[in-house]
Amino acid sequence: MATPSSTTQKQTEKRTMKRQLCNSSNDGPDERRKRSRSSSSAADEDRHETMNGEHATTTPDEGEEQKPDLQSVSLNGSSLEVSPKTERALIAFCKEGALLGEDELAQGIDNNSTTTTISRVLQQDKSDQDSRQYIHQQGEYDEGMRVFTAALPVDNQVNQSTKSISLFYNVGLSHFSRGQHMQARRWFELALERMDKATNDEKDTMTLLYLHHNLGNCNYHLGQNEKAMAEYRQALEIVRYHNLGTNHEAACLNCIAVLLFHGGLTKPGQVLGLFEHTLAVYRSIKGDKSREVATILNNIGRIYYLESKYKEALEVYAEALEIRKELLGQDSIDVAATICNTGQTYHQLGELDKAMECYQNFLSLASNLLTSKHRDIAIIYKCMGEIYHEKKDLEHARGMYEKALTIGKTALGSHHPELASTLNKLGNLYFEMGDLDTALRYYNEGLKVEQQSLEKGHPHTIITLMNVAQIHRQRGNFASALSTYVQVHSLQVESCGPNSLEAANAMSNIALMEYQMESFDSSFESFQEALRIQRDSYGSDDHLEIAATLNLIGLVLFGKKVYELAKGCFRDSLRIRQKLLGVDHREVGIVWYNIASTYLETGDDDQAIKYYKETLRVERLNLGGKHQDVLLTLQHLGLVHQQRGELDLGLKYFTKALEIERQRSREDATATSSHIAVGKLLNLIGNIHLQQANIADMMECYSEASRIYRDWAQPNDTLVIAGYNFYGLAKLHPPNAAIA
Repeated sequence: MATPSSTTQKQTEKRTMKRQLCNSSNDGPDERRKRSRSSSSAADEDRHETMNGEHATTTPDEGEEQKPDLQSVSLNGSSLEVSPKTERALIAFCKEGALLGEDELAQGIDNNSTTTTISRVLQQDKSDQDSRQYIHQQGEYDEGMRVFTAALPVDNQVNQSTKSISLFYNVGLSHFSRGQHMQARRWFELALERMDKATNDEKDTMTLLYLHHNLGNCNYHLGQNEKAMAEYRQALEIVRYHNLGTNHEAACLNCIAVLLFHGGLTKPGQVLGLFEHTLAVYRSIKGDKSREVATILNNIGRIYYLESKYKEALEVYAEALEIRKELLGQDSIDVAATICNTGQTYHQLGELDKAMECYQNFLSLASNLLTSKHRDIAIIYKCMGEIYHEKKDLEHARGMYEKALTIGKTALGSHHPELASTLNKLGNLYFEMGDLDTALRYYNEGLKVEQQSLEKGHPHTIITLMNVAQIHRQRGNFASALSTYVQVHSLQVESCGPNSLEAANAMSNIALMEYQMESFDSSFESFQEALRIQRDSYGSDDHLEIAATLNLIGLVLFGKKVYELAKGCFRDSLRIRQKLLGVDHREVGIVWYNIASTYLETGDDDQAIKYYKETLRVERLNLGGKHQDVLLTLQHLGLVHQQRGELDLGLKYFTKALEIERQRSREDATATSSHIAVGKLLNLIGNIHLQQANIADMMECYSEASRIYRDWAQPNDTLVIAGYNFYGLAKLHPPNAAIA
């Protein structure tokens, strides 16, 4: 029986095993075409881990203690004065950081009246530290966020109120320089509290600006961008209210733009406008070649990248790189960062050799500036793996991915989304290599990490589940695939709603597995539900997803032997595809094949031959003469003519298919499937010679087919000698009557 094209025969669905990644800060589900991300969010996926800063420092653990430990210090909450010994201790901490212990420092604290225990406050929100395990270390490369880094003067000429504010501010700066952002934030907050209690005459506008700016930067490093935004907006308000100058306004606007960039760009043009305004201010104040100008150019490059304006991105990266090399030297980490960004952009343009050169240059510089186990080293190894992967150099790609995985585990721990990305890339690679067991292992490892580190229903988790389901499908394990698709549907309903297109897509996959398991009634209902959602969403049938669903419903009806309804669905699908894609498109050929098979099943051989020929025309036009689908259609034409008794025509199509299959087997002498296909075609041709009583030709075909089966066949591949009884043969094919 001829069978319409299903996913396992004519590949009506194209599997998407590779994660295709999005650069935007909001990753979308499914087809992430862009290879990389510029954002620094926890879910940053793949290539474009944009590096931005001016100052590269290795950031210690937030929980790492530095001596002297100030967490046990208690301060007088009702007075603005600081005791002399406390003053000396704080100054010592700022200068050297390891002179005093907790007890010695605490002895200098005046503890009468109301007490604020810093240890209590600094230990607040321990969940902040726990969550930072999954927060990208934003600001490791400064994007122009850290503007005010100079200590405030502390001398006996200022009053006690100003002195205590300056001391606390300086302690905050000292903590920040050590990478202790939570402690720094608390000292800045204490300074701000002291300033709130001071008289108006004692308040210094610039100090207030410094505090809000540095509080914003602390929150940014801690991944608390909403709090950071509030601080920077407060700083901007101070600048504008007190007319502190366009330089300070530009600094605030840049910080706000960076936060908007990392928060997900719904309107990239607005953020670009902020950066361009800031750039114009810095150019007018500091000239065309300053560190600030280079930093803003780098920020602008990331916006262009996200908008797919790659040539514009390359232009601003080139200008930023020239300035940084001139001002910072060839060995600056910021030079390395811009080189990396340039490589990312070349990568997106498909200029793989230029991208690889940039990545190698980055590694050469970073090896002297970062630790060998740094997360960015892991990221670049992954990027290099992607280039080898795209060049089909799978062995080198595997080596790069494995390096990225090893370094990533050391740098990020075992439960970071970046690791899941690398694990999934290894899964993709092994899938392409045909090692489904190893591919599934990596996908499951990646899935476990994603489920632990990302919110429920995250698009990356859903794509990994889809990859797992695809392997089960590939193995013919449709029950396991169905179970996985049910999980996907549940997540899509919860995340996007029961009537979303995402839910409809998941339902279609469920229906397809039910079809493969021959649960036709369930499959029909599932496809009908998917079709309802699609029609409600699109408002018209003129959409390719609707055409695909109608074609699949036709397959289900064919399986249920409801052939007229099946033909109706196929023709509806054909009409939509011809309208949207044209009459010569590959997807149109698939529907012609299904229509031809339906006519063949209902005994209308003339229509079947007509539509198989149209299928063959479209397939040759799109796929060339050697494609597997072309061979399948040739065989179906041969079978139809053979069944009609038109043996010469049947022999013609089988012989043409044999010529193509022999050529394919010569091109890949180790391909078992091609050799087996040659044997089966020889078997079919031998049967026609049997029916024609061409004994010598028959024996030649059977002998060669038997030899191939002996050398290459799988357990179920055996020679099948099939013909008609002599009387039936004489009636069906009169030229053979005398011999019969």
